[in-house]
Amino acid sequence: MKHAGWIAGAAAAVLVAAGAVTYAVADGDGSGSGTKAAATDSADAGFARDMAVHHQQAVEMSYIVRDRTDDEDVRRLAYDIAQTQANQRGMLLGWLDLWELPKVSTDPPMTWMGMGGLTSGKDGALMPGMATNSDLKKLNTLSGEKAEIFYLQLMTDHHRGGVHMAKGCVEKCTVGAEVRLARGMVASQQSEIDLMAGMLKERGVGSEG
Repeated sequence: MKHAGWIAGAAAAVLVAAGAVTYAVADGDGSGSGTKAAATDSADAGFARDMAVHHQQAVEMSYIVRDRTDDEDVRRLAYDIAQTQANQRGMLLGWLDLWELPKVSTDPPMTWMGMGGLTSGKDGALMPGMATNSDLKKLNTLSGEKAEIFYLQLMTDHHRGGVHMAKGCVEKCTVGAEVRLARGMVASQQSEIDLMAGMLKERGVGSEG
């Protein structure tokens, strides 16, 4: 199996696009007008805050598995996910700075999607798709193929949650550059879900174990 070229190419394309989007909104709303682009209770701000948290966990899980396996395909996938989502997380937090908005909110996660209070936050899983603290501890105890399988299953669920949130931003956000980024997240994460399904199939399991 040779996933490495596809993975690296996709990650590079996302990072180039991300850089272009960052530049586009560097002066407020992306039009050069200097206008503040989002209110603190807007979908744009809510998505930026929540997806930054969501992405941070994906980065954490990806670096864990890179230390738990020697499989080059899994290691490359994990590295590319970590780099891409760390880059996007920086953009999201940067936009909040540009908009002069706080990076945290007293509202429950996903309030901007009309789901505030519906996510339990049980065992550290603050939003749909997020791994629990117990999941992360377990991943840290596994190695080899067991670590690969558990990571791929966790990241599949994580991406599904991320796709759901990104689709919410596509529908509700008003800042054009952020909508474009969210649309790109949907496409790239869905492609990785499909890729991980194939990797799990090669290991004789499904995304649900």
